[in-house]
Amino acid sequence: MTHDIVATPITELSTLLDAERVALLGGDLDQVTKLLETKEILFDKIDAESPQDTAALRALDDKVKRNQLLLDGALQGIRAVADRMAALRKVQTSLETYGADGRRKQIALKPQSTVERRA
Repeated sequence: MTHDIVATPITELSTLLDAERVALLGGDLDQVTKLLETKEILFDKIDAESPQDTAALRALDDKVKRNQLLLDGALQGIRAVADRMAALRKVQTSLETYGADGRRKQIALKPQSTVERRA
């Protein structure tokens, strides 16, 4: 006689949160995005059922908090890259320096063409 484990929204969400963690650790933000809709549906189901299993809910809460920390770290990394790219673009188009009077001056640089033209 086999006992089939009935998948409840709590167990499904727990599995999904584990998959989300793996995706976050692997830097697969596309997979994290794909899991989002299912995660929201499962949260709604759990909310509608109002389960009494506080241990399972506490375990889910721990997983959600763990994943939130990973998401926050990923966002900080993305912001750092965006800031760095903006700084690099600025360096390519202008130069900031100080004049003899001690004031900051910005010198616009002519963009370099990447196409070589020959006659």
